[in-house]
Amino acid sequence: MNPYSRRTFIKAGVAAGALAGVGTLKAERAAATGWVTLGKSNVQVTRLAFGTGTFSGQVQQALGQDGFTRLVRYAYDRGIRFFETAGSYGQSQQMLGIALKGLPRDSYRLMSKVTTGTGGDPMKSLEDLRRNSMTDYFDIMLLHWQHEANWPTDTLRWQDAILEAQHKQMILSHGASVHGLPALREVPGTRWLEIAMIRMNHKGTVMDAEIPDTGEPGNVPEVVDYTKQAKARGMGVISMKLIGEGRFNHEDRQKAMRFAFRNAGVDCVTVGYKNTSEIDEAIDNLNLALS
Repeated sequence: MNPYSRRTFIKAGVAAGALAGVGTLKAERAAATGWVTLGKSNVQVTRLAFGTGTFSGQVQQALGQDGFTRLVRYAYDRGIRFFETAGSYGQSQQMLGIALKGLPRDSYRLMSKVTTGTGGDPMKSLEDLRRNSMTDYFDIMLLHWQHEANWPTDTLRWQDAILEAQHKQMILSHGASVHGLPALREVPGTRWLEIAMIRMNHKGTVMDAEIPDTGEPGNVPEVVDYTKQAKARGMGVISMKLIGEGRFNHEDRQKAMRFAFRNAGVDCVTVGYKNTSEIDEAIDNLNLALS
């Protein structure tokens, strides 16, 4: 069930030894489909992820299973090996599970997000997510849509359930996705976090403001500051809203990608796609940002 097999470990050690013995070799240039480690979680993902939650998954679901599967396999063949879904994305979970069926599980990473609240059984919710996604384990599990300043204490039982699932190897790493500055301000000081999912672009479109999700422009400098604080404390940072929920033109999509990596210093980004051209463009834009 653990994706990091003994064979993979041995191969990695041999490769590292070979590189150590050749001092003249240059470091491999960063690429959109290259692998990066998410801070202290030690989970490796590709810098570009495939998101399935555009407008709560409606865009991806509208493709139908066959069309969606073709899109997922196209992304996989192009080197995107990080896929994300959530309990609130409706049938996107099941559709992604079907689309990934048959691919070697250790060849890609899978992230989901659990909706928290005062009711419900956290462990059952995690089991439901696993069953819906047709997987034995998640590489990353996030607390979804944390938007209040007291979320670190209000979600303690959900945090405990995730740690229990992690002990059972149902989950390999954990974190939270935040909406709004009150929630974001708590991220750097929350020791439970290994990974933070933070909205990021250069224009503040659909980003964190004082009151979350009201359409008010986000406070870009403050978001960047807390992102850097999280990174300094060893957290991996995943960025979302890189294309402003589809509102950006090509130039702004390029600028947003460059801003996320060069200015904010995020580790990776997730983008939702509806066709192969969008996948190709996102790869090109990220490669350009990293060059």
